[in-house]
Amino acid sequence: MNQPRHIRLDWAMKRLLRDKANYVVLEGFLTSLLGRDIRIENILESESNREEPDGKYNRADLLALADGKDLVLIEVQNYNETAYFQRMLFGASRLVCDYARQGEGYDKVKKIYSVNIVYFPLGEGTDYVYHGTTEFRGLHHGDTLQLTRFQRNKFGADAVYKLYPEYYVLRVNEFDQHAATPLDEWIRFLKTSDIPDNAAAPGLAEARQTLAIANLSREERRSYYAHLSDMQSIADNKDTDREEGRLLGL
Repeated sequence: MNQPRHIRLDWAMKRLLRDKANYVVLEGFLTSLLGRDIRIENILESESNREEPDGKYNRADLLALADGKDLVLIEVQNYNETAYFQRMLFGASRLVCDYARQGEGYDKVKKIYSVNIVYFPLGEGTDYVYHGTTEFRGLHHGDTLQLTRFQRNKFGADAVYKLYPEYYVLRVNEFDQHAATPLDEWIRFLKTSDIPDNAAAPGLAEARQTLAIANLSREERRSYYAHLSDMQSIADNKDTDREEGRLLGL
């Protein structure tokens, strides 16, 4: 019954997060999820750049370059897909190959974060956010294989798993708790499209404003942008008058 709303929400999220003039929304979401300060350098081309709210498969893909080096793939999926775990693997592996330049050493392989926002019961579990990494454990001693000091210095990483793709699964429909953390506030927004006035998660204030504009009718939106243009002209005129007055000694 909620599927049409999810379709519209995934379309809105795609437009919202892809807004090149407002990276602060995407940066806020990723900062809350990854637990580190993220700076988006560019939005890159990915498999699906559809703008229609009811496009085929109703899936919104977004590929971003973060902090000048990391690739972040965000995918929103509404419909149940049995092989979705393999789909996540394929998407990350394809990026590794696509961005590996011929002749470069393996040390140039980019770090990839695969962020999957799903509106169907993917797998079995009690949590609504899962994080997957690659580790190598000893079969006899149970220890975790570590990087050498030279490798840590060369790669700028303190653990082997940080060289491999990391996966995040946000099982949005499983969230039914009080939003106690910035990430919870984002999950609540992804589920309900509601942003409480007291929401403090980075990027949500800007998301609220952007969605409010998106929900205006075409005529209302035209009037709103005309108003912004008028206000900008007034501000420019005031700055010009002030500068001319300063030059004339007034």
